[in-house]
Parts: sequence; structure tokens; C-alpha cells
Amino acid sequence: MSRRDAAAESACEPSWLSDEEQRAWRALNGVIVLLPYALDAQLQQDHDLTLFEYAVLSALSEAPDRAVRMKSLAALANGSLSRLSHVVARLEKRRYVVREQLAHDRRTTVARLTDAGWAKVVDAAPSHVETVRSLVVEPLTPAQVRQLRSVAGRILHAVGAHCDRPVDAVGALS
Repeated sequence: MSRRDAAAESACEPSWLSDEEQRAWRALNGVIVLLPYALDAQLQQDHDLTLFEYAVLSALSEAPDRAVRMKSLAALANGSLSRLSHVVARLEKRRYVVREQLAHDRRTTVARLTDAGWAKVVDAAPSHVETVRSLVVEPLTPAQVRQLRSVAGRILHAVGAHCDRPVDAVGALS
């Protein structure tokens, strides 16, 4: 093999993870896979809501007038517009959400949380927070919680930049 061929081959070789990096990645990947599953299972069992449905209701509950444009809501709930449309249709059938067109822009649809939807998210929030606390906060010391926030924030900013998804100052997708 010529020197140029060897150089070209090594240039194509990925920068493999070290053993320590591999262990860290696998631990993080385990959390990425299992935590949403555990949160979803709790919400479905206790409140007949999926984690994505809860994310939608929660985002609407925190919005001014409890209403958000569908496109913005998809980003807040970390889903596609198509997925959000299906979920909002299910939430509409349960009378938790209504869709409305903006009077000044009939092409824009907003999702609005109903009083029943507000009651549902208020009912679900305490047990959801307790599940988050038991799975994420309680296994850690206060110093580890601060480290988790810092590490997760750095990863989130890198991923947000890679995916062209803005991340706000507290590390939330915006």
C-alpha cells in the first residue's frame, strides 16, 4: 500500500471511543432508552396519558392563554408536526384540547388547552414529578444533580446546534 493510500485510509477511519468513553456513552444511551419508557409507563398506568400527550398538555398549560401554534408546539413537545396532529386529534376527542385558526391568519392553527385538559395536567403533574424525582433526582447527591444539569446542558447545546434546534439559556429546547 502506498503512503498516500495509507494516509487516505487512516483519514477515513473514525475516531473510535476509548473504553471509558464507550462506558459513558452506553450508560447515557441506557438512560435515553429506559427513562422515557419508565415515565411513559407511569403516566399511562396512573393517568391514561402517554409521555408525549403529557408533554403537549404541559406545554400548553405553561403558554400564555394556554394556546400555542401547532408548529411551535411540535418543537416544544419534541415531535414532528404529523405526529403532533395525530396526538392533538386524540386529545380533542377526549376534550383536553381544541384546535383553532387564528382570526388574522386563517392558515395558522393553534392548539388550546381546555378546562378539562387543564384539570388533567394538574391531576397528572404531581405523580409525574414524583416519578422524575425517584428515577432522576433521588439516586443523586445535590452535587451530582448540579453536575447532571451542567453535563446535560452541554450535550443539549451540542445536539441542538447539530440539529439546528435552538436551546434556551436554561437548556430547554425553544
